[in-house]
Amino acid sequence: MTPQASYDALDAWIDQHFDEEVRFLQALVRVPTDTPPGNNAPHAERTAELLKDFGFDAEKHAVPAADVQAYGMESITNLIVRRPYGTGGKTIALNAHGDVVPPGEGWTHDPYGAEIVNGAMYGRATAVSKSDFASFTFAVRALEAVARPAQGAVELHFTYDEEFGGELGPGWLLKKGLTQPDLMIAAGFSYEVVTAHNGCLQMEVTVHGKMAHAAVPHTGVDALQGAVHILNALYAQNDEYKKITSNVAGIKHPYLNVGRIEGGTNTNVVPGKVSFKLDRRMIPEENPVEVEAAIRHTITQATAERAGLSVEIKRLLLAHAMTPLAGNQPLVDAIQKHAQAVIGEPVPAVGTPLYTDVRLYVERGIPGVIYGAGPRTVLESHAKRADERLQLEDLRRATKVIARALRDLLV
Repeated sequence: MTPQASYDALDAWIDQHFDEEVRFLQALVRVPTDTPPGNNAPHAERTAELLKDFGFDAEKHAVPAADVQAYGMESITNLIVRRPYGTGGKTIALNAHGDVVPPGEGWTHDPYGAEIVNGAMYGRATAVSKSDFASFTFAVRALEAVARPAQGAVELHFTYDEEFGGELGPGWLLKKGLTQPDLMIAAGFSYEVVTAHNGCLQMEVTVHGKMAHAAVPHTGVDALQGAVHILNALYAQNDEYKKITSNVAGIKHPYLNVGRIEGGTNTNVVPGKVSFKLDRRMIPEENPVEVEAAIRHTITQATAERAGLSVEIKRLLLAHAMTPLAGNQPLVDAIQKHAQAVIGEPVPAVGTPLYTDVRLYVERGIPGVIYGAGPRTVLESHAKRADERLQLEDLRRATKVIARALRDLLV
C-alpha cells in the first residue's frame, strides 16, 4: 500500500468508527474527576473497562494511598496500555490526563452530561483532556486496523495528576521505571503543535497578626490589612514582568496571579491569620531559583514594613519550563505535514504560556510535543470555565492527524 493509500484508509476507518469514538468520550466525561478533591481511581477503572472492549489491556498502577493523601488528593490509578509491533523501531508514548478542576458556576449544560449541541460536546474535560483519551485511543485502533506496523511500539499513558503538577502522574510512572519511551505526544489542541511551554511556581503565603475585638482594633494586628500590603507589592511586580519578554513564539512575558485567599473568623473580629495562594508563570528563559528567591524577598520585605506581622511561605509546586529537545523534529514534521493535509492550513510550531506534564518526559531526555483535539485557543475551549466544549470535527481531525503521524514514525 502506498503512503497516500495508507493515509486515505486511516481516514476512512476513523470516519467509519467516529460515532463509536464520540460515545467513548461521552462515557469518560460522565465520570467526574474533580481535583480537588481528587478521587480519580474510579475514572481509571472505567477507562480500563472501556479499553478492554477494544482488546486493549490497561495496566493499573495505583499510587500508594499515603503518598496521594499527603499530596492533597484522594486516589490516583495511572494507566499504561502497551502495544508492541515488532523488534526494532521506536516506542512512542501518547499521554493525556483525566483529572480536571471542579466545574464551578455558570454552566448552561450539565458539566457531566456530555451533551451534544450544534456539533459540540459540552462538559468538563471535553477539551482538556479527556478528548485525547479518545483521539489517542482511536488513532491507535486505526493504525492497527489499517497500517499494521511491523516494528516499534505505542504506549497510551492515561494519568491523573496534571492539575497538581504531574509528579504522581507521569512523574511517578517515569520515576518507578515503568516506562521509558523514545518519543511522546501529549494532549493538546488541533491547530498548533507546541514545542515549549512556561514553567510554574505556586506558593502558599500565611500572614500572622493578632486577633482582637473589632470595637478595640488597636489591641490587635490586622492580618488582612497586612496581606493586602503584601499583595499590592506582589501585584506591582506584574508591571515589571511585562518588560521581560520571551524569544519563544506564543509566549509573551511572566505573570503572577493570586487565585485563592482565605482568613478571619467573623465580621466583628480583627483577623489574626490570612493565607493566600499565588501562581507565578515563568518563561523558558527564566531561572526558577532566582524567580522564587525574588518573590520571597518581596514578601518578606513587605511584611517587615508592617509592625507586628509575621509570615510563613510554603512552596506548593515548581514546574520547570519545557524547552525543545533536538530529537523532537520528527514529531513536529509528521504532525505539521498531516495537519496541513487534514485541516487544510499550516499548523505552526509554537510555545504556550500553559505548563504541562510534557516537561516531566523532556526532563528525562524524552523528546515530546503537545498536540491533540481542541480549538485554536484555550479561551475558545472554555477550559477551566463554565460550558467547556469540544467541536466534534476537531476530534475527528486530530484523530486522523495522530494516526497518520504514528504510521510515518513507525515505518
